[in-house]
Amino acid sequence: MRAAPVHMAGERLMLDPSGVLHWPARRLLCVADLHLEKGSSFAARGRLLPPYDTRETLSRLLPLLRRYRPERVVFLGDSFHDDDGAARLGEAERSALAHALSGVDAVWVAGNHDPSPPAGLPGAAVAELAEGPLVFRHVPQARAAGEVAGHLHPKAMAPTRVGGVVRPCFVADGRRLLLPAFGAFTGGLDVGEQAVASLFPRGARVFLLGAERLYSFPMAPRRFGAPAA
Repeated sequence: MRAAPVHMAGERLMLDPSGVLHWPARRLLCVADLHLEKGSSFAARGRLLPPYDTRETLSRLLPLLRRYRPERVVFLGDSFHDDDGAARLGEAERSALAHALSGVDAVWVAGNHDPSPPAGLPGAAVAELAEGPLVFRHVPQARAAGEVAGHLHPKAMAPTRVGGVVRPCFVADGRRLLLPAFGAFTGGLDVGEQAVASLFPRGARVFLLGAERLYSFPMAPRRFGAPAA
């Protein structure tokens, strides 16, 4: 896989086609919106989904931890689909995740789905993380600089000769970086929607996730009128 560089607040960040962010200078890896145990959360409410989302998500995440060998891993919120998600982890998945984080500084940023620390897993829980000139938080703020955020699950469509292809994406404008959702059962919000586009009033660059590389194209600025009375 070929990662793509972006620059923000004087730092060089690498966007991996898998959907994770690597900050080489700090040996930091960041991943957003795993939504582990979403299947079991839905099942508890009578909505049956295949119970394999955690296994699938970890099968993609753990090799990245071995590949990058980070000193710090930042989980950018909504790592679990609800506050009890960590307690529902299967023994094999819990053991594999704990082993992968052994000797690593794991930071669990609070999300709107999982505001409490994940019980029984290594690492520290924080509301947000300031690291050098950057701040890592789950929900992006309206006016922020040097911000790395998740929450919105951005996706975009790229035209091809056989029709449009919709994929998760990074969105960056030099002041803010929005990460795609990493979890197996996560949907997406189109970058043209107001919740995403309003964060980038001067436009931005979209990095669409591909199998081996990212596909980059500009996102034009959009104006949104005042809400109707």
